[in-house]
Amino acid sequence: MNQKKRFILATLLVVLSISLRAQIQKTDLLQTKVNQYQKAEWNVVLNATWNNPYAFSEIALDMILTSPSGKHLSLPCYYESGKSGSESLWKARFAARETGVYSYQFELKENGKIVSSTPKAEFSVSPSKGKGFLNPNDFYTLRYDNGELFRGIGENICWESRDEDDSKYFRALHEDKRFNYNYMLTKLAANGGNFFRTWMIYWNLPVDWKTVSNNSRYQNSSSSYNESGMKRMDQLVELCDSLGIHMMPALESHVGYMGLGWEISSYNVANGGFAKTPYEFFTLPDARQQYKNKLRLMVARYGYSPAIGAWEFFNEIDNAMYHGKPEDRIPDAVITAWHDEMSTFLKNTDPYRHMVTTSISHRDVVGMNDLKNIDINQKHIYKNTDGIPGTIRQYTQKHNKPYIIGESGYEWDWSKNFNDFGDEMDGDFKRALWYGLFSPTPVLPMSWWWEFFENRGMMGYFKQVSEINRSMLTAGGGQFESLDVKSLQDGVIAYAVRCGNKNFIYLYNSNANSESIQISGIGPLKTINQVSCFDCETGKYSTLSFTAMPDKSIKINELKLQSKDDLILIFD
Repeated sequence: MNQKKRFILATLLVVLSISLRAQIQKTDLLQTKVNQYQKAEWNVVLNATWNNPYAFSEIALDMILTSPSGKHLSLPCYYESGKSGSESLWKARFAARETGVYSYQFELKENGKIVSSTPKAEFSVSPSKGKGFLNPNDFYTLRYDNGELFRGIGENICWESRDEDDSKYFRALHEDKRFNYNYMLTKLAANGGNFFRTWMIYWNLPVDWKTVSNNSRYQNSSSSYNESGMKRMDQLVELCDSLGIHMMPALESHVGYMGLGWEISSYNVANGGFAKTPYEFFTLPDARQQYKNKLRLMVARYGYSPAIGAWEFFNEIDNAMYHGKPEDRIPDAVITAWHDEMSTFLKNTDPYRHMVTTSISHRDVVGMNDLKNIDINQKHIYKNTDGIPGTIRQYTQKHNKPYIIGESGYEWDWSKNFNDFGDEMDGDFKRALWYGLFSPTPVLPMSWWWEFFENRGMMGYFKQVSEINRSMLTAGGGQFESLDVKSLQDGVIAYAVRCGNKNFIYLYNSNANSESIQISGIGPLKTINQVSCFDCETGKYSTLSFTAMPDKSIKINELKLQSKDDLILIFD
């Protein structure tokens, strides 16, 4: 081959290699005005070749930003549509925390190396009335970006109505179509609720389930991620943003790692995953990498939203660990190492650094409560609501980290007819909220059985809890001090906190008879100017007279606490 032909061939090879290289072709900001804490969205058109557009080790699009204050941010973007080897559409979703001018560019990586980038551009962010994202603050409160303090009040709304429910007594109720996010969350917010917990599973928000079951809202998918699940999650996030309510999505449930859940799991080797068993899901490098693909997608598609209160890795991970034969028990060290790796990855991937948690049913996992990148520890308590205050205090003191009760209830056994003890269920629902409000937890215990309680009209009770929560935060500016107050009547339970110059005391009469009210430990009597009573049932205040007793206790005059009733005393 002569020199001229060699030159032509070399030129053709260079041109061919350039044409085959992945390229960002076009970017468009879809908003004409970008507001602080609100979604700004970009369409990004690129040409690239891939096997899996969600596998970021293979191909990844990132938006690199510099904030007005000089902070450098890396925002993962996500694949929307298109085929490998031709034009495809990707999206960036970003919510600015600062006002002013941001600079940015997009970078496209293949196998971890940058192969294409866009020139730097700018956009300007206008102020908004939004509060921003939730951040850790202390044991009692969370904090918005704007400095306003927050305590979570709500319940589990873990899925929308299913097509067929297996409840012996409540099948028709659980299949009622009104139990959807739009109805339940709108009503929760209207009654003072601001937080809820939900599941991502093969019958609800099945983002990473190719096969779905028992919910006609969703369809099976041949893609790596379920289009109908992602779309419903889009709608849920937008709904929460519009209502000013926060969610804690459980990204995984133990149910997905047993029985039908594992049989149809996308992480099962039988369905295109890498793991033959749940144990291998936690241990195989390829399986862990597959799960990181999901975490990156969650951040890219939904992380922009302040509605994401916290990412919860697992619902009741201990139930997945102990499922099956004793020899199949997954060791604590494996689960702790997985959570350590995933929480570190999620914190490094999420530019908003949303809070991270996971949950157990009742069996602690050695080492997990002390992981650096788990912001909030969590467990579930049934049939022991009286133990909630002590449990919260025990775990916060031991691990120096906020603790929440993600599920609580009078009864967990769905084979029972709750109507047989409905009053006890209602009373337990209420007391769990008050016990949480008077304990060092940033999110009050969240009841299970949302359909049952909504059908009994319990949603309105959040108004009373919200009112006292508001009063506490206002009085103390976020300062909470636990008081060792005691009732001098046996069977009358008392919990108290000091917020600023006000002392709040919760009293519950567990006795069969009414009881007079006399308490000790309230503090210097000469500082008390007024005692108010808040009726937990009606939400109304009244002013009380009191008598300072020789033993420095305080007796409330002309008021008795009826059997199984509660009230709140406020000392100014």
